[in-house]
Amino acid sequence: MPGTGYRIVERARLDARNTFGVAATAPLLVEATDAAALPELFGYAMLREGPVLVLGGGSNLLFAGDPTGVVLSLATRGIALLADDGRDAVVRADAGVGWHDLVLWTLGHGLCGLENLALIPGTVGAAPIQNIGAYGVEVRDCIHAVEAYDREHGRFIRLDAADCGFAYRDSRFKQAPDAHVVTAVEFALSRTFEPRLGYAGIDEELQAMGIDGAPRASQVAEAVIRIRRRKLPDPAVLGNAGSFFKNPIVPAPQAEALAGAHPGMPLFRGAGDDTRKLSAAWLIDQCGWKGQRDGDAGVAASHALVLVNHGHASGAQLLGLARRIAASVQARFGVAIEPEPRIVGDAW
Repeated sequence: MPGTGYRIVERARLDARNTFGVAATAPLLVEATDAAALPELFGYAMLREGPVLVLGGGSNLLFAGDPTGVVLSLATRGIALLADDGRDAVVRADAGVGWHDLVLWTLGHGLCGLENLALIPGTVGAAPIQNIGAYGVEVRDCIHAVEAYDREHGRFIRLDAADCGFAYRDSRFKQAPDAHVVTAVEFALSRTFEPRLGYAGIDEELQAMGIDGAPRASQVAEAVIRIRRRKLPDPAVLGNAGSFFKNPIVPAPQAEALAGAHPGMPLFRGAGDDTRKLSAAWLIDQCGWKGQRDGDAGVAASHALVLVNHGHASGAQLLGLARRIAASVQARFGVAIEPEPRIVGDAW
């Protein structure tokens, strides 16, 4: 059923709308091509009173069951340069823009800041919710503001980055998923490139590319793309949602005791001097899960953090595997690991 700026589909299959490729069906799918239609849509009882799942590229969720309410997809795809003084710029991108498409757009316009986040799947609207990060950079480092529809008050709002509650793979939008619908994100970017190469592997990849001296932002992005393609399976070939588990953050004394008992355990500084971040991939690998398979649910042979669908795994099967992995890490190391993706149709 079409409307002005949106269309509604009953009993919509979601298999192609999640990168795990698992079967799921939405009672109603609402696809908005214009964010201005949101007040009208949330005036309908089906959106106003029932649960609403906002679905971007489906790259950061696992359908362990069918969603029980309406699924809302924003198909808005505009990118605009809001300000540019020749040194710094502000770029606005609609929620439905593909994340990697935005990264390439900024690089093509001579803007720096997002290069380390190249090739992350998903949409712009999902980026602040999860506070996506990779290779030593989090998206909050570049967010200027987030535009959203406030469901409770029925109005559009604009939140400065400081008001978004960003933390490691977290934000106020993730903490209260029913409060707002992210409609666009504004990014503060620079025309002066300051490479961030501290993450292991980027320098080596640049050298392998034959790049001597200071690299360009596009070259750092290409290095990141090469590393990601080598380490992470392509969701179009092997269903997955990227890194499934967050790196656990533990008190520094606990981390140091673990490192003493397990030589070679990687440790990273946490949010402060009193915490340390552990490598979930290392913990899982030490438990022997890399490359393991239970039917069509498995762990990628190239990366222990990546759960994969070899063809016909259900979301429930993948969730069951994830729980067994977490239980084994807890039993061996006394450390709890938690999933990055949102679990739909079940609970962790």
